[in-house]
Formats: sequence, C-alpha cells, structure tokens
Amino acid sequence: MQKQNRSQLTAKMTAVNKKAIYRELTDYVMIGIGMAFYSLGWVAFYLPNHITTGGVAGLSSIIFWGTHTPVQFTYFGMNLILLAIALKVLGFKFCLKTIYGVTMMTMFVWLFRQLFPNPTILRDEPFMACIIGSCFCGIGLGFGLSYHGSSGGSDIVAAIINKYRDISLGRVILLVDMIIVSLSYLVLKSWEQVIYGYVGLIVVSFVLDQVVNMGKRSVQFLIISERYEEICQRITSTPPHRGCTIIDATGYYSGNHLKLVVLVTKQREASQVYSMIDEIDPHAFVTQSSVSGVYGNGFDKFKVKRSKKRVDGAPKTNGTTAV
Repeated sequence: MQKQNRSQLTAKMTAVNKKAIYRELTDYVMIGIGMAFYSLGWVAFYLPNHITTGGVAGLSSIIFWGTHTPVQFTYFGMNLILLAIALKVLGFKFCLKTIYGVTMMTMFVWLFRQLFPNPTILRDEPFMACIIGSCFCGIGLGFGLSYHGSSGGSDIVAAIINKYRDISLGRVILLVDMIIVSLSYLVLKSWEQVIYGYVGLIVVSFVLDQVVNMGKRSVQFLIISERYEEICQRITSTPPHRGCTIIDATGYYSGNHLKLVVLVTKQREASQVYSMIDEIDPHAFVTQSSVSGVYGNGFDKFKVKRSKKRVDGAPKTNGTTAV
C-alpha cells in the first residue's frame, strides 16, 4: 500500500515538474520571438528613417546618430545598470528573463544590422515606416512582458510600477519615453522627426496593451440548467478547473424555483466551458458577458500597497475560490 502511494506521489511530482519545465521553455521561446519582433521594427523601420523610439533603445539611437556608436553596445551597457536596480525590486526570476531578453535583443539587433546595413523599406514614407515599425515593437514588448520578461529599459520601470499599482503598462512606458523622444531634437534638429517619434509611442503603447491584455481577458457565465450539479462537477474537476457559485433564483413568468450557476473564467477557456455544458445539457440557458478587473485566487493579484499589519480576521485561502 505504501509503495503504491509512493509511486502515485512520484507520478504526480513528475507531471508537475514536466508542466513547470514546459512553462519555462515556453516563456523563453516567446520572449525570444518578442525580441526578434522589436529588433526588426527598430533596425528596419526606425533607425534608417531617423525615428526615435523610447527607452534605452531610443537613447541608443540618439547616441548612434550623434557619435555613430553601434546601437547594440550602448543598449547593452545601459541595461546592465537598470538590471542591477531591478534585481532588488522585481526579484531574480524577472531579472533572469530580462537578462535573457536583453541578451537576445542585443544579438538580434547585431544580426539585423548585418543583414540590413542600409535598409530601404519605406525609406521615402516615414509615416508608414513609423506605424509599421511601432506595430512590430509593440508586439515584441507585449510578448516579452506577457511571458515574465522584457527588453529592458523603460520596460523595467513600467514593470516596477505595475507591480504595486494597477496602472496600464503602456501608459507608464508612454510617459517615460516621451522625454527620451523629445531629447532626439538635440541631434536631429527636426521637430517633424520628433512628432513621428510621438506617434510611434502612441501606437506602441496601444499595441502593447492589446497583446498583454489578450491573455488576461475574462468572461462571466450565467447558467440555468436542471443538471446544474453535473455541470459544476465537470467544470471544477476538469480543465480549466474553475470554481462555481450556485444561487437560488425564481423565474418571474413561471414562478419556478431555479438554480443559477455563476462562473468566471478566462476568455480563452470559454470554448471549453461551452463544450462541457453542451455535452451534459444541450438545452441549458447560458449567457456570457465580458468582465474587467477580475482579482483573487486563480486570477490577477490585487495591485495595491499593503500595510505591514494584516487586517484581523482576514482569511488566508489557497486555490480557486468556489462557493
């Protein structure tokens, strides 16, 4: 009996370890893809058209136009300083992936500079170059932050603030980067190019928010079914393993007493929920609505500054809340 329990425990631990390794590998792969997107937008669209981006990349661009110092060197050097600060605030795990992101970014910038030494894509159409380059940069930043890493620079500043306050990542980066874009006038001597930089920042912040929030969007289900117990059992016991709340309700027209199932889940998991309901009760009455700001177990954490003293009587819970 003990041997059987040990073997089951070992099997469970192995499955958990495999999932953890898979998640980590996915993070690193997606961060690498994100850095490739950002590097392409910066090197192929921004630099040749003298359009300044934000953060350390923007400062590296300004130094490059003024002194012809390769951007990959200044980018890597300045990020080392910021990473030393982030190590204390954000922790080793975030910094490890950010170091990986900065390293990949440096390598991709060097590679694209070798492949496209004098890019001519949209050379005479700076506005289109600004829009397309900003889309690439926004997608790249979004991938990096969504998978617990970043490209460094103002991303680190935004991540620090976002850790303690529920403020849009895109807005934080926008405020930090506007100062850097304004500094480009000292080298370019053209307000037109500065304005292109402002437009690029707005597009990047918009695309970034869309990519980051894509995986956080949640939906609420209201389910009325005579087989509500089976539906709740299936939803809680199989993926996505969400909690259900059952509320007593009464139909106004019929006067019948009903059970209303309330369920909040990620938008990407909605199709799984529909499939479960359809298998159990195809005639169930179901409504779905979008919700924002879902916090608690199984979702986002509260982003408020906590006092050192915990409120008396506040319960500690683990796992997804179910009533």
